[in-house]
Amino acid sequence: MAPVPDEPELRVAPSILSADFGSLAEAVATVAPVTDWLHVDVMDGHFVPNLTVGPPVVASLRAHTDLFFDTHLMITDPGRYLEAFRDAGAGGCTVHVEVGETGALVDQMRRLGLRVGLAANPDTPFEAIEPWLGRVDLVLCMTVFPGFGGQAFLAEVLDKVRRVREAADGAGLALDVEVDGGIDERTVVDAARAGANVFVAGSAVFTRPDPGAAVTRLLGAARRARAGVRT
Repeated sequence: MAPVPDEPELRVAPSILSADFGSLAEAVATVAPVTDWLHVDVMDGHFVPNLTVGPPVVASLRAHTDLFFDTHLMITDPGRYLEAFRDAGAGGCTVHVEVGETGALVDQMRRLGLRVGLAANPDTPFEAIEPWLGRVDLVLCMTVFPGFGGQAFLAEVLDKVRRVREAADGAGLALDVEVDGGIDERTVVDAARAGANVFVAGSAVFTRPDPGAAVTRLLGAARRARAGVRT
C-alpha cells in the first residue's frame, strides 16, 4: 500500500494577468507579504487567443521580488522557451497536455531544474493527464477556457479535480492540484472541497482595493472548507 502523503499546503497564487501592467512591481508588492507564489500567465496568440508577457517581463519582475514564479505557458511550442523562462527567474513551468510531446517536455523541465507542471483545459478528460501524475509536481485543472481573465468558473471541472486528488493520494504522491479561472471567495470553497490546494486568483485579488487582504480572505475560505467548516 502506498504511503499516505502529507496534507498539501494551501496557497493562493495571485495572477498578474489582472494586475496593472504599468506598475507590476507595485502590484506584486501588495500581495508579497501574504503569499509565496505568483502566477504568471504566458499566452502566444496561437494556443490561446491572447498575447501577454515573455521572458523579458519575467526577468524585470524578478528584480523586484523573491516570490516563486508559477509560470503557466499557454503556448503552442513551450519547449523553445523553457530555458529562457528558467533563466528569467521562473521557478516552475506548467505546459498544456493538449500541445503534445508531454514526456519530452517533462524531461526538459527536469533537466533545467524547473518545478514541473501539467495543465488541462476544461474539456480535456482526466485520462489525458492520469499517466503523468507520477512524473510531475503540479497538475493545473483549468476552471475556465484559457485566454482571458474574468471568466465564470466552470463547476463541471470539479469532478476532474477530485479524480486527480484521489489518484495522487492513492499512489502516495505529494502533488499540488491547482485550479485557475473564476476563483473567488465562493468558488475557492468548492475547489478546496474537491481537493485543490493551489488557487490562482486574478480579478478577485488585483481588482480589489486591498489585494493583500483579498488573498487573506481567499486563503481563509479555503482553510475553512478543508476543515469542513461551513462558509
